[in-house]
Amino acid sequence: WRAGEVPELPVGREVGDNIRLSDSEALRIGKLIWRNESGGTVDGLTHWNTGEDFASVGIGHFIWYVEGGSGPFVESFPALLSFLIVNDAGVPDWLAEARGCPWPTRAAFYRAFRTKRMNSLRQLLASTVDLQARFAAHRLEGALPKLLENARPEDRPALRARFYAVAAHARGVYALVDYVNFKGEGISPTERYSGLGWGLLQVLEAMPDTVPGERAVADFSESARKVLERRVALSPPARGESRWLPGWTKRVATYLQD
Repeated sequence: WRAGEVPELPVGREVGDNIRLSDSEALRIGKLIWRNESGGTVDGLTHWNTGEDFASVGIGHFIWYVEGGSGPFVESFPALLSFLIVNDAGVPDWLAEARGCPWPTRAAFYRAFRTKRMNSLRQLLASTVDLQARFAAHRLEGALPKLLENARPEDRPALRARFYAVAAHARGVYALVDYVNFKGEGISPTERYSGLGWGLLQVLEAMPDTVPGERAVADFSESARKVLERRVALSPPARGESRWLPGWTKRVATYLQD
């Protein structure tokens, strides 16, 4: 994520202005995101990538900097933590009072991997999959205006309509959230080959106008596949991106599966 500030967070079933999820839908979406990000493992809920200066925690690998830390990506775990507290999720006191990730380096993080604190963090995250899915959906919806700012003014109404046509189905909410986790919003000028991006904005632009529900989800999945194929076709040959395409195609095909 490279979007702006996280918007105010709602309580309960209402995810945002227009996205609604039942409890069972939120849980299912959360499990799918968890599977895609870390294989659905409990250990995968607390992760720190080599070479990065932040932890990645939760089903969506939400970014958590140490106190005072910052970087090119927007920190998202503190906002999730606030959301869990507001929704009475049983956040441990030490975590509610934390002023940043308490483990200052990747090495310190993994030395503490089986400690009481880290275990309690994973227990919280494993027991709040549905709430994390609601948070991710609301955060995505809150970023929509910034997404549309990067489109041509005459295209914005159609793009917004396509977004909500996809979001009208629970699988569509999963598709939108997962794709942004996967390939970004598509608004960074550095994420282009031959001037063409591959994020959510580009997928919505390549979609036809559609009807809300399953048809829209199918159109989104097909558009995502084509956008990713275009990325590979335009990529520098030395990067060898064609080796990634089968996995990418398989991932966007999950948007069609019940």
